[in-house]
Amino acid sequence: MSKKWRVIFLILLVLVVDQALKLLVKSHLMLEEEYPLLGNWLYLHFTENKGMAFGFQFAGVAGKYILSIIRILAVIGIGWLIFAFIKKNIQMSIVFSLALVMAGALGNIIDSAFYGMFFTDSFGRVAETVAMGDGYAPFLQGKVVDMFYVELLNFHIPEWFPLWPKRHVIFFRPVFNVADMAITSGIVYLLLFRRKAFHQAFL
Repeated sequence: MSKKWRVIFLILLVLVVDQALKLLVKSHLMLEEEYPLLGNWLYLHFTENKGMAFGFQFAGVAGKYILSIIRILAVIGIGWLIFAFIKKNIQMSIVFSLALVMAGALGNIIDSAFYGMFFTDSFGRVAETVAMGDGYAPFLQGKVVDMFYVELLNFHIPEWFPLWPKRHVIFFRPVFNVADMAITSGIVYLLLFRRKAFHQAFL
């Protein structure tokens, strides 16, 4: 299999897994419904967000359109980089990392662009599919489906502790999806292990 097709396969694999899980959760769970997956630290927790990865928000309807346009432009730019790097025979670890970021961004773009158009909302009920355009939001105004919640730490700071006494500490709070994991994995790998090689790719 050529480098190009390996990259395409990775992007499609992430997209298929991401979208399959999102559609399964959206069509079977009500908003905020939760089930333990692994002990008391990994949960399937259905939530939706209007903004960026891990539930971070971006201001209002106009902000949502701006964010969606930025995402689409970023995907186009990353796609161009990927195929330019393949032609330049850049290390495949860099190319695969970029492919993960691209696939994750595409996965969340699909939610924002289309889920609101053919799904009803999930407040107090399981969402249903409707005719395109009759859903809960117009094009590019849909919410991103998140479903994984990891509770690595959950404790109260003792009263005697001088800083933040009795404060309830939970780590990690954000709920995320497969697309978020792909984006984060790709970026972290590039920042930690391939910064020098990535810099050389532009020389």
